[in-house]
Amino acid sequence: MAKTKELSKDTRKSIVDLHQTGKSESTIGKQLGVKKSTVGAIIRKWKTYKTTDNLPRSGAPRKISSRGVKMIMRTVSKDPRTTRGDLVNDLQRAGTKVTKVTISNTLQRQGIKSRSARRVPLLKPVHVQACLKFAREHMDDTAEDWENVMWSDETKVELFGINSTRRVWRKKNTDLHPKNTIPTVKHGGGNIMLWGCFSAKGTGRLIRVKDRMNGAMYREILSQNLLPSVRTLKMKRGWVFQHDNDP
Repeated sequence: MAKTKELSKDTRKSIVDLHQTGKSESTIGKQLGVKKSTVGAIIRKWKTYKTTDNLPRSGAPRKISSRGVKMIMRTVSKDPRTTRGDLVNDLQRAGTKVTKVTISNTLQRQGIKSRSARRVPLLKPVHVQACLKFAREHMDDTAEDWENVMWSDETKVELFGINSTRRVWRKKNTDLHPKNTIPTVKHGGGNIMLWGCFSAKGTGRLIRVKDRMNGAMYREILSQNLLPSVRTLKMKRGWVFQHDNDP
């Protein structure tokens, strides 16, 4: 059946105006060239809602019940790396057949999107506590205080290894929650060791460490690279050197 053409706002208003003058639905229909049933529907809508405009429609019913939504929310909360395929299979076993697109739309309505997982260093509990202790001790330091600090560190950069993107289901601003990150460790195949330093004013020197790092080599690196970096960055007198006690 062909879709009936929608009446214009002016025509609907005319129907109501003629009805208020006391004319019957048949008379109004003949005068405006509109079916009697349509005239009656417009008048009933006006009497009920005091408007002849189109009312908001409820739309198609949700394919996933509220119970199903709670189930997939529990699943992604427990394991944010759960795939859409896993969730489709879970719902199918529960008797609900949906597509991956429906899964995405449902989670987005709950404020959860698929995002790239952050790669962060794998820290032991003792390291986490040490970081928290340092942060609490310096909570009241000013921006000017931090501009006078020179930081340094050594790192091993992998030349080969898995570097694919992993995705997780999470809400906004939860990227550093442990469940939403991928722990990384410094090991693998070919690699190079680097030492570098930086401050709030910019980056200092970055050099390659060709031999095994020991105390004597570390002191030599500092003597040849730390002070030149401080001068280049024009740090103030009384600057502080913050390193990681390695080696």
